[in-house]
Amino acid sequence: MTGLEVDLSALFVLAVILIWFMIAYQFVLTVFGYINYVRSLRERTRIDGRDFEFPSCTILVPAHNEEKVIGRTLEALCALEYPSDRLTILIVDDASTDATGEIVEAAGAKDPRVRLLTIPPGEGGRGKSRALNVAFRQVASEVVAVYDADNTPAPSALRYLVAQLLLFPELGAALGKFRTVNRNATLLTRFINIETLSFQSILQAGRWQMHSIATLPGTNFVVWTRVLRELNGWDEDALTEDSELSIRIYQLGYTIKYIPYAVTFEQEPQVWRVWVRQRMRWVRGNNYVIAKFLRELPGFRSKRLAFDLLYTLSLYYLFFFAIVISLLLFVLSVANLVNIALPGPYTLVWMMAFVLFIGEIYLALSYDGEDSATNAALIALMYFTYCQLWIYVVLKAWYAEVASKGERVWDKTERVDPDLERRSHAG
Repeated sequence: MTGLEVDLSALFVLAVILIWFMIAYQFVLTVFGYINYVRSLRERTRIDGRDFEFPSCTILVPAHNEEKVIGRTLEALCALEYPSDRLTILIVDDASTDATGEIVEAAGAKDPRVRLLTIPPGEGGRGKSRALNVAFRQVASEVVAVYDADNTPAPSALRYLVAQLLLFPELGAALGKFRTVNRNATLLTRFINIETLSFQSILQAGRWQMHSIATLPGTNFVVWTRVLRELNGWDEDALTEDSELSIRIYQLGYTIKYIPYAVTFEQEPQVWRVWVRQRMRWVRGNNYVIAKFLRELPGFRSKRLAFDLLYTLSLYYLFFFAIVISLLLFVLSVANLVNIALPGPYTLVWMMAFVLFIGEIYLALSYDGEDSATNAALIALMYFTYCQLWIYVVLKAWYAEVASKGERVWDKTERVDPDLERRSHAG
């Protein structure tokens, strides 16, 4: 065996260890996610049987050129099962150049709970965190809720979320589930639907059930106003303002709970170029959060929280490193350029990983009644296609970070025609 073969064999073993560590940890989270699913069914029944004195709540909706979707969002928000005299719906028109403002004003003329806050051109378009902070300065309610401009929450969603804040004083915030309204539109949206449901049912539900940790998404969550004031609102340099805010909430000593039965529907990218830009923003935002908090992790009061955050934040890169190394060695071996002279049942190990991948995600999909044969086939296809595209996204995000010299500009996700959403959702 040559020195090159020894080094490459060591890399191969390291890649296998990393992949199996992630699979094993995800399996544990899957088990806890199932426990959370069962317990949530019982919890929902108990909450439905109780009366609550709900606090005042302001829903913040950042909207930049959202004329295609804001009308449907307003319809859903106005239909929420929450005391009318305790609810304000504040739409932040972030320097839109389309009819977003006019649509909101028309809705406000019919429902006084709907208010429009306009950020004029020249002062707006600086990202979601900036728009939220501008709106937050006008909030006088006890609770703040956040929904994206393309969201259509179920009527019970807000009520279920705020009820958690009332029941558990240790909570600083609570988040619900988001589902893909246009999941049947394209192959990409089918992949995204599987990805988002499994992420929430495994990582969000599993982490919460395992050690009371969950991460805020960009939408469908509530937070005490006093907590936000103590934190001085959102970090305007963060492209993933949700994950950054989550860590600061935990640092204050509060927890964040995942509520799977508080559901909203949102539109996902239907074309690959939009998906790539969106995921690049996530990766670059993740880079910022890692850089901001990495040095502080040893000082966290909860070591389990420190481990979980480190694992979650580095998930992109552990996966990226392991997959790149394994794929590279596979290609080189097939081309007979290198020889990995290590005995072992590596084919069996790979097959077991593949089966576990399918089984875990299929179980997660069953919680929402999407455990179909078609989705099982799509999960297998995702393993070889969609999942591997993260390599391209991470590399492209790194290049963008270097090329822009760290400058971060908010890249808004493009929307599609609402009528197309309705047809795909009906399918």
